[in-house]
Amino acid sequence: MEYHDSAEAREFADRVRTFVDEVVIPVEREHLGDGPADDGTVADLRAEARERDLYAPQVSEAWGGLGMAFDDVLPAFEAAGRSLLGPAALRVDAPDEGNMHLLELVGTDEQQERWLPDLVAGETSSGFSMTEPLQGAGSDPKMMRTRARQEGDEWVVDGHKWWTTGGSEADVLVVMARTDPDAHPYEGCSLFLVPADADGVEIERDVPHLADGVTGIGHAEIVYDRVRVPDTALLGEENRGFAHAQQRLGPARLTHCMRFSGMADRALEVAKAYASEREAFGSSLSEKSSLRHEIADAETRLHAVRTVVRDAADRIARDEEARVPVSMAKLFAAEVTNDAIDTALQYCGANGIGKDLPLADFYAAVRQFRIVDGADEVHRRVVARDAFSDVDEGAIEGITRYRGGE
Repeated sequence: MEYHDSAEAREFADRVRTFVDEVVIPVEREHLGDGPADDGTVADLRAEARERDLYAPQVSEAWGGLGMAFDDVLPAFEAAGRSLLGPAALRVDAPDEGNMHLLELVGTDEQQERWLPDLVAGETSSGFSMTEPLQGAGSDPKMMRTRARQEGDEWVVDGHKWWTTGGSEADVLVVMARTDPDAHPYEGCSLFLVPADADGVEIERDVPHLADGVTGIGHAEIVYDRVRVPDTALLGEENRGFAHAQQRLGPARLTHCMRFSGMADRALEVAKAYASEREAFGSSLSEKSSLRHEIADAETRLHAVRTVVRDAADRIARDEEARVPVSMAKLFAAEVTNDAIDTALQYCGANGIGKDLPLADFYAAVRQFRIVDGADEVHRRVVARDAFSDVDEGAIEGITRYRGGE
């Protein structure tokens, strides 16, 4: 399959895939059915990734990464996604991957020097705290209720968040809050770097969810009760929090797409191997035309996902906002990867839902992809709004004449 990836991107992705297949997947198999791997196991994998010069390819060399271009690391993200342990092993795991990218983009020198070295090294972790419960910001971020007001040389943050991925383990939280209540939320919100041990940061719980015990990362409910942070905690420009969040979320949505496409690709590999060995009704399952056709459809759609994602990434590389192409990619990838993993699980039958194979864990992990980083319906709304933004008046006139109107 040709995507016009650079020679560097292809070579690096090949090395990542070899690492995942030879090192990470054998470790994954040791933990199947027993929950996520412990911190020591992840640390050992990271050490091996460093030894192979594969660690943190998306981060600048100044902070301990390899400094590769964004579009060059996409194939590596897919190779890492072949195992649930792969992204963490290479330090391309969410939410830290997106938060490190954001810090590199808009962080001050002081903020970068304080947080990036340890984040890249995997010695600390972060959370992105934007979503709110009940009547607060969720699919409609304009409903933001968390507030930050300035008192002297400090900001005071009050609010209630949940689904802060990695929040209960985080050392620093990127918090979205309204800083100008009289402005439209898109023009009146800001981002803050809040240390998790700051007075008033109350971790209520990790919200129980479908993939509990599978991915190894929780989604925290957090109360910010008069949390005081200095002026220097403002991340990026005041009242440009939504613009900065889009700088983070656009690329992060594409890296999510690639991680999950890698998971779907491996799921199909498992299903094809199983179907080739399993016999029923006089022949192997792989000889049944219905199965072969569904696998063919899944492979075709995954190919399309890779192409759509790269198109959006190319636009970002050209400094385009690319909001609509990113929404198209995220929407399409979420549906395709969910369908591919569901198909793989179905064709492995009872073995598919058992924990001797990785498919049950993949299935639990991938279902969230249609909700996180913007639900399907939100991205459809973005695409539809763009589709109807330039309706051709001439076409409408032609329809009127065809119907006999004036």
